[in-house]
Amino acid sequence: WYEGLAQSAPVHWAEDGLVGLQAATGLPWWAAIACGAALLRTAVTLPLAAHQGRLLGKLENLQPEIKKLAEHLRYEVSVRGKQLGWSEKVARFHFKKNLRRIITELYIRDNCHPFKATLLVWVQIPMWVCVSLALRNCSVGATGSEVQEQFSAGGALWFTDLTAPDSTWILPVSLGLMNLLIVEIFASQKMEVSRFQKLATNFFRAVSVVMIPVAAAVPSSMALYWLSSSFMGLSHNLLLRSPTFRRLCCIPRTKSESDTPYRDLVSALTT
Repeated sequence: WYEGLAQSAPVHWAEDGLVGLQAATGLPWWAAIACGAALLRTAVTLPLAAHQGRLLGKLENLQPEIKKLAEHLRYEVSVRGKQLGWSEKVARFHFKKNLRRIITELYIRDNCHPFKATLLVWVQIPMWVCVSLALRNCSVGATGSEVQEQFSAGGALWFTDLTAPDSTWILPVSLGLMNLLIVEIFASQKMEVSRFQKLATNFFRAVSVVMIPVAAAVPSSMALYWLSSSFMGLSHNLLLRSPTFRRLCCIPRTKSESDTPYRDLVSALTT
C-alpha cells in the first residue's frame, strides 16, 4: 500500500509542483523546498487556520447563551415532568434531547458547527503526506535520475546531499524541538484542561520525540521540508495570537482573548 500511495496521482502532482517551482525560481533545491513549504503553509494552511479561529471564536461566544438556555430548559422540563409524572431518567432524556436540538439550531444560526473547525486537519495532513512522498520519490530516483542528481548536489551547509539522511542529526533534533514548542504553545492556551486534552497534549509530545529518529532515517530533503513546514506553522500560530491580525481575519473577540498574548505566552512557558 505504501508504494501504491507513493505512486498515486496527488503525489505525482506534488512532484510536478516542486519541480516546476524550482525551475521557475532557479533556486537551489534546498531553498526551493523551504520556499515550497512556506508557500503551501501561507496560501493553504493559514487561511484555513483563520477560518478555524473564526469558528472557535463564535463557539466560545455562544457558551453563555447556551448556558442560559440550558437553565431555562431544565426548569421547563422539571415543571413538565411533575405535570406528567416523569421519572428522573425520562426527564433527563427529554432535557438532553431538546438541548441538543437547541444547540444545533444555534450552530446553524451562527454557521459555526464544530465539525467545520476540523477542515484544517483534513487538508493539512494529506498535503503534508503527499509532499513528503514526492520528496522521497525525488530522492530515490523514482521521478527520474536527473532530479535525483540535482537533489544529491542541491543541499547546503552540513546537508549537501538531499538524498541522504542527515548524519549530524541537526535537522531531526531541530524538528523535534520545533514541534515540542508548538505543542507547548497550544497547551498554554488552555486555562482549564480536561483529561482528554491532557492525554492529547502528552500524545503529541510523544509524537514530536518519535519524529526525531524518523527524520534521521529519511532523506534530508524530507527532514528539511518537515522542519520548514513546522517553522511556518509556529510562525502562523504566533501571528494568529495578535489581536490586530485576528481582527483583520474577522475573528470575533472572545472572553479568553488577551490584549498581551506574547507577554502571556512567555510567562506561561517560563513558569
